Amino acid sequence: MAGLNKMLVIGNLGSDPEMRYTPNGNPVTSFSLATGRTYTTSSGERRQETEWFRVVAWNQLAERCNQYLTKGRRVYVEGRLKSDTWTGQDGQSRSRNEIIANMVLFLDRSGGEPGGEEGAPSPESKDEPMGDAEDLPW
Repeated sequence: MAGLNKMLVIGNLGSDPEMRYTPNGNPVTSFSLATGRTYTTSSGERRQETEWFRVVAWNQLAERCNQYLTKGRRVYVEGRLKSDTWTGQDGQSRSRNEIIANMVLFLDRSGGEPGGEEGAPSPESKDEPMGDAEDLPW
């Protein structure tokens, strides 16, 4: 039986993207993404809550994210959730959830916006999607 693992997130970058290359030369870019929600408690007090996500993009999508995204940019990310666990150097068990992106849409304008690049093309205006699951190395 087939399953479904799909994440859809809209938020703002918490830091500039970091790009690196795997030993076989595949580009990979990661960045933190903050989403916010406002709610009212049972006592009528309004509260704001922020949830942070780690996003990882591969290949051509990684290159585009690294080129055009900066801290504060608003994006829509679509992908799948991946969980990792490992033992740290201190012997403690660690875990991390990350979204492996297959599409990233830039929701704010790049030119003239804080953190944007003047004149940088906006990938959502292109006919082709920014990423594709077939681009992933596995």
